[in-house]
Amino acid sequence: MDWKDMLSQFRDDLPEGEEIAAPADAEPTKAERKKGKLQIFTEKKGRKGKVATIVAGFDCDDDELQEIASDAKRHLGVGGSARGGEILIQGDCRERLAEFLRSKGYGVK
Repeated sequence: MDWKDMLSQFRDDLPEGEEIAAPADAEPTKAERKKGKLQIFTEKKGRKGKVATIVAGFDCDDDELQEIASDAKRHLGVGGSARGGEILIQGDCRERLAEFLRSKGYGVK
């Protein structure tokens, strides 16, 4: 019997309508992470005079950050990257990027 079978058996033993509560020290949900304010700014330094828009302040793992960056790049039709809690978008896209992130439920400064 693998762990999935054991878990389903445990859930079957619970009284109807009762849920398993998450521990108090569990990681915050996506909705709770979205409450923080993200900062959007532009930067030219080290890019041979070309402008890049940077979004900082994400509190999620790298996989989720890559997913958000991918959606943003596709929506804006630009290139970019994501690493270390920041998303870098090519060009000056502050307004459109802020609008996109607000539509996803993030607070933006």
